[in-house]
Amino acid sequence: MADKKPWAEVQFERSLFRARWLMAPFYLGLVLALIMLLVVFVRELIYYVPQAFVMGEGHMKSDGAILAILSLVDLSLAGNLLLIVIYSGYENFVSKLDLDENHVDRPPWMGTVDFSGLKMKLIASIVAISAIYLLKSFMNIGKPGVPLDEAGLMWAVVIHLTFVASGVLLAVMDWVAAKTDKH
Repeated sequence: MADKKPWAEVQFERSLFRARWLMAPFYLGLVLALIMLLVVFVRELIYYVPQAFVMGEGHMKSDGAILAILSLVDLSLAGNLLLIVIYSGYENFVSKLDLDENHVDRPPWMGTVDFSGLKMKLIASIVAISAIYLLKSFMNIGKPGVPLDEAGLMWAVVIHLTFVASGVLLAVMDWVAAKTDKH
């Protein structure tokens, strides 16, 4: 017959398990951050849409339109990243979302993204956001009135390459760990 755990140990372990709910306010805060991001997106959209109809001097030209669109895409990617962190983090660390599994609007990845998958989605989003920032910086090269900041551009490339290398290394580590687990 196995020894029964002491009452204090059982209560301590239950308290530790319940402590996962301390993470719930963090996810609620990220929902508020998503709302803040939506406000910024709408403000940018309201600013850029009227400029698209006036293509004269001092107004939006085609490269300005591309930069505006890239800014909106950048905000959208940040929003997607927040959603992935909110859903996956909550389901992995707090509690399963009690939703209809066959609901037409339920994303297929929900409930299937583990911590490793969350890391990969996070780094992929960061790399995409960094790439958009870098593209916007490259598009400003040679524009009148926009000074060329060679050091800033060099650091943006270095940081972007660091993100890319980090993503590749994380993927390799996950691949090695998956191969090791099978033995």
